[in-house]
Amino acid sequence: MKKRIVPFLVCAPLVTAAALFACSTVSASTSHASRHGAAASATSPCDAAKYPSLQWTQCEALNLAVTTENPTDHTSLLPGIVAATLAYQEARAAILVTDPERQPNPNSCTTVVACPIDPRLIGWADGSGIVAPVLYTSRSGATIAGNVWATRSGPAKRPGIVIINGSVVGFEPIYRYAAQALAKAGFVVLTFDTQGEGMSDQFGQAPDQSEDAYAGTPGLGLLGPTPVAGPGLGGNGLAFYDGGEDALNFFLSTPSHAYVPVPSRTTGTSHDAKQVRRVDEGFDTAYNPFWNMLDPKLIGLAGHSYGAQAASWLAQEDPRVTTAVAWDDLCIPVSPSPDEVTDFATAPVNTLDGILTVPLLYGFGTDCFGAPAAPAPAVTKPELSLTSDYLLEPNPYVSPPNPNDKGPASLIYTQKGLDTGSIVIRGGTHFEYNDVPALLPATLRGIDLVTWYTTAWFSKYLLHDPRADALLLTSRWSDDAAGGAADPGGDANLYSWHYRSRLDLHLAGGRRFDCEDLRAGCAGQTSASTDGGPANYSFVTVDTSPD
Repeated sequence: MKKRIVPFLVCAPLVTAAALFACSTVSASTSHASRHGAAASATSPCDAAKYPSLQWTQCEALNLAVTTENPTDHTSLLPGIVAATLAYQEARAAILVTDPERQPNPNSCTTVVACPIDPRLIGWADGSGIVAPVLYTSRSGATIAGNVWATRSGPAKRPGIVIINGSVVGFEPIYRYAAQALAKAGFVVLTFDTQGEGMSDQFGQAPDQSEDAYAGTPGLGLLGPTPVAGPGLGGNGLAFYDGGEDALNFFLSTPSHAYVPVPSRTTGTSHDAKQVRRVDEGFDTAYNPFWNMLDPKLIGLAGHSYGAQAASWLAQEDPRVTTAVAWDDLCIPVSPSPDEVTDFATAPVNTLDGILTVPLLYGFGTDCFGAPAAPAPAVTKPELSLTSDYLLEPNPYVSPPNPNDKGPASLIYTQKGLDTGSIVIRGGTHFEYNDVPALLPATLRGIDLVTWYTTAWFSKYLLHDPRADALLLTSRWSDDAAGGAADPGGDANLYSWHYRSRLDLHLAGGRRFDCEDLRAGCAGQTSASTDGGPANYSFVTVDTSPD
């Protein structure tokens, strides 16, 4: 890939994105071995840039420009995206004809965006693996749509992972990249649309029509029930917390213990009669179709955005779950749980120089938001956080942020003696964790880094693969050739220079590995040539490889 050098003209003061995209260039990166025997990593002048200075301003301009990599480098996929998206929308429209009881409208796929589909991953069932579509009834009486993923080859029994999607535009297909990669690594995986997204119903069944509706859409939480703490402006979190638990219940169902929706939270109504009727009519699925492959004692959760909040909580609350990976961002269960808007307004990461930056948001707070009104579970299990420099809209930093503000939950896990980590993607956004090529601001290689760490984490804590330590300890992402080639400033180090990325783990041999600055590198890390992974790693290559 040819390296793009974006010219910038220095502007002051540094206030808006528009002010940044006109400034002269800071570029060139070098690879070196860090102090204390650390693995080789790429560094750039931005690592040592002082604030306030012309150099720091230029570095932030380059950092912000990294968010253009996904749109710029994937333009060739646009015709395929259009064709695949049209096919998806036709399938949604067909639901109204073939199964008129289902009502997947209106949701983000019909009112906000077209729900784009990555054409590179649509051939999974043609030889890459196996997938079974499923439908089941949630506790609120909504019909939930999902897919279970696996490979033909592999052991008879495998660990399982449930992926909880994000809010508003977090529809199920954009998380298939992770499901397919995890299936290739030896897992059975369930992906699903939460109520109010994608192919799932927007509303439940009477008297619980609004219980899990609106999928966290800001403002619409005011229309829902009231068991969630706070003013409700952040939307209804039940679709992710209760929806995640419902998905887990379905995932663990078998022919001898068919799926039964638990009673609704708001009214205590059972909607099992709907589930039984729809199974008898040939619409709903009675139990996990891949139940015989699943080891129910080895279960993990992954989640993005609101789904990351729910995964963080449910992994600690549910005794059936061993660990979780939170894609922007790990949180600590508390009761009462704050509303999402309250979380944004009080998060230290959204305060620069003591001034609240709302509506210029950069991240989330430490506490899990939008959780049901219930006692908070104790934090006793390992979890990993993956997060980014920016949030939904890449807003420039007007001054250096606190380097620990993207990893406070991980630090609390360390204080409790639990394995954890916080990986911060340089120039990354909230869209590093969903597969939407060409259309959303994101880095080119962030999604590959996310897939790598997610797979390695679950390989360690669910597969108990001793080779997983080498994958987690790798320094490859601090000197990534593909990342450097795409980067506007030529920086091959994918870890943030604004925030510290860290790992604190107990290794298979009993030794503890604690690295508090993965960008600089630490002693004991493996390299791309010794970590056991392919030389040129990408999720597309993994997902499309033959079964």
